[in-house]
Amino acid sequence: MLEQIARHGLFDLVIEATGDVEIDGHHTTEDVGIVLGKAFASALGDRAGIARYGWAVLPMDEARATCTVDLSGRPFFVWDVPMPKAKLGTWDTELAEVFFEGFARGAACNLHVVLHAGSNLHHMTEICFKAFAKALRAACALDPRVSGIPSTKGSLKD
Repeated sequence: MLEQIARHGLFDLVIEATGDVEIDGHHTTEDVGIVLGKAFASALGDRAGIARYGWAVLPMDEARATCTVDLSGRPFFVWDVPMPKAKLGTWDTELAEVFFEGFARGAACNLHVVLHAGSNLHHMTEICFKAFAKALRAACALDPRVSGIPSTKGSLKD
């Protein structure tokens, strides 16, 4: 699923992670989300000139998801994804929520993920990651019409 973020967000990502995956993938998945979020926050600096907001509504066969991002400096996370607890290969689907929540904390962003439709577990999971990638790309984009920090307060603090 991390490849979906790189490919559809057009981000150059190289991620190497080790952890206690012999027990389960929770800590490693959470840590990857947090560290990736912190990497984005660091790369964006004071966030001057960025669009700040991004959103995407994407279909994948029978599945459809919306993701909205506000690179506000305030972490908040909403997961409205009715997904059964199951495995995709060896990966627990409930870890998608863990990853995204970690990212929101690490990036200090407001992140909402909503699944509107879906019956195929793989499609449901993958479309959430693809919608996130597209929304994040839009939020990170430089906008020549944005002068300075995209906030009426004059700052976006972590």
